[in-house]
Amino acid sequence: MVGIGGSLRPGSQSERALRIALDSAAAAGAETLALTGEDLVLPFYDSALEERTPQAVRLVEALRGADGVIIVSPGYHGALSGLIKNALDYVEDLRPDERPYLDGRAVGLAAVAYGWQAAVTTLDQLRTITHALRGWPTPLGGSINSAEVKFDEVGGASDEKALTTLKLIGRQVAEFARARR
Repeated sequence: MVGIGGSLRPGSQSERALRIALDSAAAAGAETLALTGEDLVLPFYDSALEERTPQAVRLVEALRGADGVIIVSPGYHGALSGLIKNALDYVEDLRPDERPYLDGRAVGLAAVAYGWQAAVTTLDQLRTITHALRGWPTPLGGSINSAEVKFDEVGGASDEKALTTLKLIGRQVAEFARARR
């Protein structure tokens, strides 16, 4: 299972939320890999270019082998971050595969933003992108208002409901991926 998320700031609230969901997937038996921050600093996606940076190759290969994906984006101005959007654009490199794009993969989604409006609209965009990439969004998605919820360095949160939501998302992705294998 591959986790994509966070911001360029190490230990950001969205990265911490991603790690909670991934830890839950791992507890449910999934092997996990987190790609965050510097891992996602990629050239703007260009389908006309065949050459990819080592970071882009790592991302695409990780997704190619994954049965499940968890994506957590910060909400910037009511939308997902450019960092996350550009990483998702690289899924286009999976188009010619036997399993194109995110076909057949469970995708857990969450958005972390300073305010409910941005958290909800960002989650909605992540769901729309996942559908366009043929992924299977988990039934539960997470909209987390970082004005009210804070994540700590050890996998905790100031709000039990947010923690429970992220753990359930991770577990749902792991269970779906296992059922599809």
